[in-house]
Amino acid sequence: MCLHSRNIAHNTEVKYGPLVGWGFVIYATMFIAWSGFVMYGFTEGILPRFAGLAVLVGVATIAGRALRFHTWTDALPYSLFWAVEVALLDIVFSVPFTGWQLFFDWNIWVGYILVVCIPVLAPYTRAITSKSAER
Repeated sequence: MCLHSRNIAHNTEVKYGPLVGWGFVIYATMFIAWSGFVMYGFTEGILPRFAGLAVLVGVATIAGRALRFHTWTDALPYSLFWAVEVALLDIVFSVPFTGWQLFFDWNIWVGYILVVCIPVLAPYTRAITSKSAER
């Protein structure tokens, strides 16, 4: 088997590098951002939550656009995998320090939902060019 597997239902190839890699990038970016917030005492109130959401929306949009898909159905399997991957990384890296109560925070679940939804919408954030309009 080569680096890509054929997905017959959507006639697209599964790209294993982006499938696994972007999940790590999303997690690492959020981990570093929140660690910076903690280091500088920027954790209380609504503003740090919005800042964290802005970081997440930005990196998830970049990840979704990097796939270069044209429909949300092509991006959905990737974004679902990324959400599961991020949750597993939370279990490995965060639960030992915070405990399982981490998952009682609604912000975590909003983040997982955004990891699923934002990349799916990313194909629609590209400007329409004359070449893509002709297709």
